[in-house]
Amino acid sequence: MNHIEFGYNPPSGSRGIERFPAATFVRDLQDILDVACQSFSSLWVSDHLMTAEPFRMECWTQLTWIAARYPGPMLGTIVLANSYRHPPLMAKMAASLQTFSRGRLILGYGAGWLEREYRAYGYEFPPASVRIEQMVEALQLVRAMWTSSPATFQGAYYHLEDAYCEPRPDPPPIIMIGGDGEQRTLRAVAEHADWWNNVMRPLPIQRHKLEVLEQHCRDVGRDYASIRKTLTRVVYLAPTRSEAERWAGAAGVEPDRPGAPFVGEPAALIEHLQELAALGFDLFQMVFAGFPDSADLRLFVDKVLPAFA
Repeated sequence: MNHIEFGYNPPSGSRGIERFPAATFVRDLQDILDVACQSFSSLWVSDHLMTAEPFRMECWTQLTWIAARYPGPMLGTIVLANSYRHPPLMAKMAASLQTFSRGRLILGYGAGWLEREYRAYGYEFPPASVRIEQMVEALQLVRAMWTSSPATFQGAYYHLEDAYCEPRPDPPPIIMIGGDGEQRTLRAVAEHADWWNNVMRPLPIQRHKLEVLEQHCRDVGRDYASIRKTLTRVVYLAPTRSEAERWAGAAGVEPDRPGAPFVGEPAALIEHLQELAALGFDLFQMVFAGFPDSADLRLFVDKVLPAFA
């Protein structure tokens, strides 16, 4: 089994998991990051403009704020919607943050999915197949800008003509694709990603997704082992299972639904994470439901992390 690492994915706004006192969000975020950055190898920010509730910070702005305050951990987006930022500008933004952060950026990227959000902000919402094609072309363009000076690129959706992206990032940011659509998204991972990110699925389905990815790698001549597999994991962690179940309430009723949280005590979480690690996942981006309280995060650090040291 590979060495296991853990990242922390704090809220960027209300997402139906944590209690969310908007008036004190910035202070609460800094307080919990002061704790998390001592024990987690990476910090991650989600990319939404609005969801079920209106309060949301813009992902790139929040990540830059974090980068300036916490010089140690890696910094990741989980994951950017390609449609929300013009890809050549995104390449420039990423190159700049990579330089300012001294090489700590993981550019998590995806095709976008929340139609209501797209419509509210005036973005077109083409079919998923088109959005994935756009994402793939955007990543090809981004790599061209990071490696050629000037860069010229002509695609179906985007183009460049003698575009400079100086300073070019050295090393280039890690590219991570999020999503598990079997025909297009996992093919894109095999062809274009350094890392892959997924949400929780029941273990048999998760195993199947990995098998599909492995087959795509064989089809394109890619070493499957060269792709790092990461998983976002929401947890309701308490000293006992009964406490965790009372806290999670309805959120813990359907444990086999896609994205269902873990609900339980530290020993059970260790076993659960070990099962996922045995499948091949070796980085978990953790979401702790207790925010802004840090008791569950501290319980994880004290009782779960030592099992993976």
